[in-house]
Amino acid sequence: MRPRTWVLVLAAVFAVLQLANVTGRDTPDSENYVSYALTLGGADHREAAARTAGWACAGQASAAARAQSVNVLHFHAPSPARRVFAECRENELRRVERRLAAGQTDGHIVPFVAPRLRAIFEVRPGYPVFLLPFVTAFGVTWGVWLASVLVTAAGGALAFLILRTLSVPVPLALTGQALYYALPVGTTAMRPMTEGLTLALTLTAVWGCALALTGQAGAARAGTARVGTAWAGTALVAGALLALFAVKHAQALFLGVCLAGAGAAVAVRRRRHGRAAGRPVVAIAAAGCVAVAGTLLLARLLGYPSEAESMQDLLTDHYTHPDRVRPWPEFLHLEWDFWVEWLRRQLLAPLFPAALAAGAWGARRRPAFGVFLLAAAGTGFLTQAGHPDINIWGDRLIVLAWLLPVVGVPLLLEPLVERVVRVPSQGSLDEVSGGGLPEAHSMR
Repeated sequence: MRPRTWVLVLAAVFAVLQLANVTGRDTPDSENYVSYALTLGGADHREAAARTAGWACAGQASAAARAQSVNVLHFHAPSPARRVFAECRENELRRVERRLAAGQTDGHIVPFVAPRLRAIFEVRPGYPVFLLPFVTAFGVTWGVWLASVLVTAAGGALAFLILRTLSVPVPLALTGQALYYALPVGTTAMRPMTEGLTLALTLTAVWGCALALTGQAGAARAGTARVGTAWAGTALVAGALLALFAVKHAQALFLGVCLAGAGAAVAVRRRRHGRAAGRPVVAIAAAGCVAVAGTLLLARLLGYPSEAESMQDLLTDHYTHPDRVRPWPEFLHLEWDFWVEWLRRQLLAPLFPAALAAGAWGARRRPAFGVFLLAAAGTGFLTQAGHPDINIWGDRLIVLAWLLPVVGVPLLLEPLVERVVRVPSQGSLDEVSGGGLPEAHSMR
């Protein structure tokens, strides 16, 4: 089969496996995003509340039934699904009705949470807009599931495209796609929150970096025609950063900072070796700087919640306690304690550090690209550092760091494959994948 067919087969297998968990993936944040999408589609707050609560409570009821079915003492008891669903739905709608009666009717999001917390989600329209056509056409349950499957499948396909752009053999590029689905990246991307779309857009920016760098190398070597590829890659980076602002503007800020720093590092290294920095590298760094400045300026002009508000949200457990008078010292104290405890837990089960080390070692095979890959993965650590809460839903905030092993491990395995399997010539690669790929090892 052609490589693109294998990509579709892997995505289809992943989608079929996700039928085992159509509901029950929601988190406390998910209700805000789903109700946002429903109100964008024309539903009023009460209708959106009823449909969102029905979906979330169906997931809780299904989870309760499954848990009881394997409980060693109560597996023979009647299913609690109906009772759990009814109690959950009644509690959710009662809370919403009380807030609506108090006048909390502004914005698109149903008031499942207090106004200050809701304001944080109101400035993230990108994911609700993405959900809108799916929940409109297929209903909430299947619409949310299908949207999650498609965005996760797209992330895996982007991992494949990145590796093929770097002239990695097809089997290893497919390995990168499979790693995206199998590692915690796929699990997190399937949750109905912003992470799936954030991961896909970050990978789009990484693909743009790969295209820009390989296009530059091809133009320098052939003296011709890869300039268009280089600038197309830079345009992808800029487009991804712009889209990230709508999905989660803090991520656009973090990715802009990291890409700008990576571009500067590559340029300095090349200058020290007597080489020009290269226009694509400068352009990517410039796009990162524009993203940083634009995010800060637009967030201020649009009245987005500030970093101080986000800090109060963290330190008051979502505004359930009084605001802290001196938030910065307390935040820094928590930050230090968090990373000490986080490191202790990683040493207890060191899969994540080992995967990061393997990915970083593999990224060394494409030095310039590897710097940008490390930068993109580093946004996971920045996101986690902004929310040093050890209890947040399965390390979802740091999930972007997993992109390093997703792309880096296939690069690490490349020499082994080259020894065992004869790598086709560039002409053969173009023939099977549609052409336009740079020569193998062009980034070395």
